[in-house]
Amino acid sequence: MTLKALLNGPDILLAPGVCDALTALIAEQSQAKSIYLSGAGIAYTRFGRPDIGLVSMAEVADTIALIRDRVSLPLIVDADNGFGNALNVQRTMRVFERAGANALQLEDQTMPKRCGHLDGKTLIPAAEMAGKVRAAADARASDETLIIARTDAIAVEGFDAALDRAEQYVDAGADVLFIEAPQDRTQLEAIATRFVGRIPLMANMVEGGKTPIHGTEDLQTLGFSLVIFPGGVVRALAKTAGDYYRGLVSTGSNEGFKDRMFDFSGLNEVIGTDAMLKQGNSYGD
Repeated sequence: MTLKALLNGPDILLAPGVCDALTALIAEQSQAKSIYLSGAGIAYTRFGRPDIGLVSMAEVADTIALIRDRVSLPLIVDADNGFGNALNVQRTMRVFERAGANALQLEDQTMPKRCGHLDGKTLIPAAEMAGKVRAAADARASDETLIIARTDAIAVEGFDAALDRAEQYVDAGADVLFIEAPQDRTQLEAIATRFVGRIPLMANMVEGGKTPIHGTEDLQTLGFSLVIFPGGVVRALAKTAGDYYRGLVSTGSNEGFKDRMFDFSGLNEVIGTDAMLKQGNSYGD
C-alpha cells in the first residue's frame, strides 16, 4: 500500500525511526507499515555526533539507497531544510526520490539546522519556506511522493506564529503538516482544531523532548494521521551497547549478556544469510 493510501486510511500511521538498513529490516520484520529515516539517527550512529546540521545531502541519499535495497516499506525521509535554497531543495527532491524516498520532510530552519528539541534554533522567513515547498512540488517525479512541511516556530516565534506559518505552508502545497515540538496537550489540541480535515497532521514523539509522549491511540483521537518515534531505536541501542561493553570490559567475557543478544546463528537468521546464499548458489555462484 502506498504512503498516501496509508495516510488516508482509518487508522493513524505509526512510522518507527530507523537509521540504517539493519534497523529498517528489523522494523519491517516487526510488522511496521512504514518507516522514518531520521537525520538525527544518521548523525548519532555514523558520526557519533549531535543533530546540529553535520549530515550532508549525499550521506542521507546513500542511506536511503541502502535501506531501499533491503526493504520495501514506504519510507519517510528527514530532508532537514533541503540543504540550501529552493534550487537545492529541488535537487534534494530529485536525488532522494530516485534513491527510494516516498516522502520528504522539509523544515523552516536556517543553516546549519539543529534537532527540533534542542534550544537555539533560528528560522528563515515564512515566504522563503513556502517557496521551498512549491519548489519541491515542482521537482518531484511522482505525485505519490509526499512533501511534509515542518515549522520549528513554536520555540522561536511562539505558538500563534507557528500556526500562521503552517497556514502558509498548507497554501504552498504541502501534503502533510508537521508543527514541531508542541509543549503540552493544549497545543496539540489547538493544532488539531485548526487543521484536522484540511491536511494530514504529523506528530513527533521524542523521549525526553519538548513534547510529552502520547501514544498512537491518543493522537488518533486528537485527529493526527501520522506519528513518528524517530530516535528511540538509537537511544535503545546506545543504552544496550553501553551495558554490553561495560560488562565485557569488566568481566572479560560476554557470557553474562548472552540472554540479551543474538548469537551468530540468530543474527544470520534475522538478516537472511541462508536465503541469500541459496540464491547465489542458484546462479552457480
